[in-house]
Amino acid sequence: MFKTIETEADIAEGVEWLIAREPRFRLVIDTHGHPPLRRAEGGLPGLLRIITEQMISLQAADAIWQRVARELAPLDPPAILRRRHATLMKLGLSGAKSRTFHALARAAHKGEFQVESLHQEADDAVIAALVALPGIGPWTADIYVLSCMGRADAWPTGDLALQAAAAHLLGLEKRPDARTMTGLAEAWRPWRAVAARLLWSHYRSLKGLPQAVS
Repeated sequence: MFKTIETEADIAEGVEWLIAREPRFRLVIDTHGHPPLRRAEGGLPGLLRIITEQMISLQAADAIWQRVARELAPLDPPAILRRRHATLMKLGLSGAKSRTFHALARAAHKGEFQVESLHQEADDAVIAALVALPGIGPWTADIYVLSCMGRADAWPTGDLALQAAAAHLLGLEKRPDARTMTGLAEAWRPWRAVAARLLWSHYRSLKGLPQAVS
């Protein structure tokens, strides 16, 4: 029902479509090749991982997540609700993230939030459902739609790396804000999620970081 990115062929199709409309994307492809799928586990574990990654480096987030995954296995609502906030914070979560973990687990346990059914909804409806939950903002919702659901037109307008990469690649005078990012990418529909992948590749190059491989 909803277009998703499942294979390297999907990435290639999106890249070809985007380059025809924004030739400057060719620079990213010529330098780094096609971007990776960037698909991640969905469901409650996927959402909790994105929450863990909020506002910290990928390296720090990965270390914290490894501890969380071990301690809270199988990452279902009962396993989370059995742990006190102090326990979650000892794993590396901030107080706010610990409270969000508990809030999501309670909502899922009571049946007030069913993350597994989100695939039946359009992108905007998924984002609205997610941001209605405690501790979930637009960035978290957008990244879930892009990485965990694989939606082809997901576009995380508030992602600072995307903003910085867009400013550099497109020759903008300053880093665009979320509203400007929405306008910039209007012509890239329905492949904005591939555009995001290209810009993330460009950002890694700007920062001297290794390219993502998955």
